[in-house]
Amino acid sequence: MTVKTTVAVILGGGVGTRFGAARPKQLLSLDGKTLIEHCVAAFAAAPGVDQILLVMPAAYHEGAKELVGDQVSAIIEGGVTRSDSVRNALAYLGDRYQPEETGVLIHDAARPLVSQPIIAACTAALAEHDAIGTAVPTSDTILVVGDGMISHIPPRETLYRAQTPQCFRLDVIARAHELAAADPDFAPTDDCGVVLRYLPDTPVHVVLGSESNIKVTYPSDLAVAEALLRNAPPA
Repeated sequence: MTVKTTVAVILGGGVGTRFGAARPKQLLSLDGKTLIEHCVAAFAAAPGVDQILLVMPAAYHEGAKELVGDQVSAIIEGGVTRSDSVRNALAYLGDRYQPEETGVLIHDAARPLVSQPIIAACTAALAEHDAIGTAVPTSDTILVVGDGMISHIPPRETLYRAQTPQCFRLDVIARAHELAAADPDFAPTDDCGVVLRYLPDTPVHVVLGSESNIKVTYPSDLAVAEALLRNAPPA
């Protein structure tokens, strides 16, 4: 069925414990703007995105509203885990949109340098695919290690590093998360992985990401992002 509405879901529901800052890392400054502002601005500028839904801890809703204004259609509360936040967003969208006709771009607020070509590739892919991951080929050799020893070295040409957005038709990702939530033994950190595990007959297409689309996890990542911004070509 044709996707008629595309919604970007920006996940800023975490508190960034690995970053070690006094406030959530998505509210830290990068070149004079918070990570949230960078993400929202990118999706607001994308012609293929109709609405933006921001997921934030309840204590930061007012501050986020002051930062992003009417660029987002709503700010909703995040959950304890990333998956909880995704399910909150999916439930919110499911009450307001036709799931079979709605595309969802799920993006981590910790990736503030997402580019227009990546977003455009994602929205275009939703016209043909029910599930899409953004990824880049790994430049490193990956080792499979057990008990302190290398057990396997997979072919590098088959290995990619996952990024976001990850994109889905709303009914597909909602069903996958419904099944995942009923499984006490699965704690997903990746939405494409949820589809692969619980809807194995649904192919997950890949669009090419960018080495600049980094995730800010540690303070050193923020310095790298600042350097990438300084060296980026003019828009």
